[in-house]
Amino acid sequence: MKKKFLIVLALLAVTSGIVFAQDTTANPNQLGVDSAQQRLKEISVSKFEDPGFWRVAIPSDHGIIIHRRFEGNPQDKQAIAAEADVGIKEADQYVLGLKVEYYNRVSTSISIESMRPLAVPGITKTLSMWVVGRNFNHVLKVVIQDIFGRKAYIPLGKLNFSGWKKMTVAIPPTVQQRNVHYNNLVGIKILGFVLEPDMLQTIGSYFLYMDDLRVVTDLFAEENRDADDIADNW
Repeated sequence: MKKKFLIVLALLAVTSGIVFAQDTTANPNQLGVDSAQQRLKEISVSKFEDPGFWRVAIPSDHGIIIHRRFEGNPQDKQAIAAEADVGIKEADQYVLGLKVEYYNRVSTSISIESMRPLAVPGITKTLSMWVVGRNFNHVLKVVIQDIFGRKAYIPLGKLNFSGWKKMTVAIPPTVQQRNVHYNNLVGIKILGFVLEPDMLQTIGSYFLYMDDLRVVTDLFAEENRDADDIADNW
């Protein structure tokens, strides 16, 4: 009887593990919940309207890279409801385009850096961006910084699709966005992106387009901070 009971428990544990492994949906309401209440809000961090805000680079002996803006927008992109309700209208006419010319087949890395860090208020749950992938096996990563200045490279995914696609990633709890001892240090900063090309596909020309970098962030602590508290920034 005891052996049968242990076997049943083992089967339940295996079944639970399988179900958990198949659950890949990134629900912002359930990511990194460390307080009884949340105030989730979607925020547009950058619409890539100004190419001068971004600098791109590839090792000089691997190829040439240029970037510029193009008129256009993903047809499936929707405006942020909260902004539309209050009549906020930001310029959203252009997308950022990159062109890479490889010298030869090579293992390389391409950086897309913002001229200054993009600070995100609150505790970031998910990050998303519209991308044209051109059906290559290249991997795109977002580079972020935690409250203590430590960098993290978080994969957005492979660019093995054609046309516009909204790529979304959850910010893992290993990225420290809050510390109980430092009330003035909250959230992440977005430093840019890293493109890791598939070496077998680093030949000829490659084109990449990006638009509308957004986050879903929890602003509960920001909106409920004591008005008479003193900032530790001196």
